[in-house]
Amino acid sequence: MGSEHTVKAFDSDLQELTRLVAEMGGIAERMIVDSVDALIRRDVALGQRVVTTDADLDALQKRIEERAVLTIARRQPMAVDLREIVGAMRVATDLERIGDLAKNMGKRVAALETDFHPLKLFRGLEHMTDLVQQQVKSVLDAYAAHDLPAAMAVWKGDEEVDAICTSLFRELLTYMMEDPRNISFCIHLMFCAKNIERIGDHATNIAETVFYMIEGQAITDKRPKGDMTTFATTVPNT
Repeated sequence: MGSEHTVKAFDSDLQELTRLVAEMGGIAERMIVDSVDALIRRDVALGQRVVTTDADLDALQKRIEERAVLTIARRQPMAVDLREIVGAMRVATDLERIGDLAKNMGKRVAALETDFHPLKLFRGLEHMTDLVQQQVKSVLDAYAAHDLPAAMAVWKGDEEVDAICTSLFRELLTYMMEDPRNISFCIHLMFCAKNIERIGDHATNIAETVFYMIEGQAITDKRPKGDMTTFATTVPNT
């Protein structure tokens, strides 16, 4: 009877961890969309809301870590169950970092004080955001469902985002060379494009966590990446 009670209590703890991760995921997805919408519409209030929302994401990550540590201490789980708990903590860490990247974009909205409004650039940014937001959604669904093929599809899909990012970067360089007055605006967009690309990297991290949870080991294959060498050398880390 005691062991049955322990199993039920452990299952309850795991369900709560999964629920908290799902809540974090919903907030992170919204922040991605809102931060780019705020940039494109020059909506400073929406950008500020994204910045403020990041605190909710941080608080949830802390709750997940505390619950996970408590569960390990109380239940002393076996290897397969331990991977579930470690997986939840790892996914929460990636979601927290996604929130930081969206917050960084939200902060940049107020700096875009210019009449320059290049539709082609914004369409590229929107397309890239749609792809990345779908990656995040798909990989979180894969995590919740323990769906390894779906997680691996996200893992393999990172190259497309990198390709769009590189194309956008070249476009931005062209605008900067055409008119020096565009330089400040374009640099802000460069950082935002790089942030979106990094959010895609965090979706790939989550896919690798799903693989670890199910298979009990890390992926040994090399992560697929597009050619980002020019971009990486020009846009520093923030």
